[in-house]
Amino acid sequence: MAAFDGLLHHALVLTALLCLPVLGIATLVGTLVAVLQAATQVQEQTLSLFPKLVAVGVCVALFGAFAMHSCASLFTEAIAQIRNLTGG
Repeated sequence: MAAFDGLLHHALVLTALLCLPVLGIATLVGTLVAVLQAATQVQEQTLSLFPKLVAVGVCVALFGAFAMHSCASLFTEAIAQIRNLTGG
């Protein structure tokens, strides 16, 4: 059971590590665009979506290799723990 708990903990920490920076950047860009739209009174929906899309795309492009390496490491750890997880 300890092997499963350790693997689950590692998976949840990795999920947070990979998702939170992207969500944070999207939130920050969305807030900045909302303030700019409120100041200029331009309420165009595409103006709020496009900057977030670009920011998230740049973030994924910059940190994608790290994310894939981290996911591959977790997968390798999970495969190595199969014997412990099945009780064998």
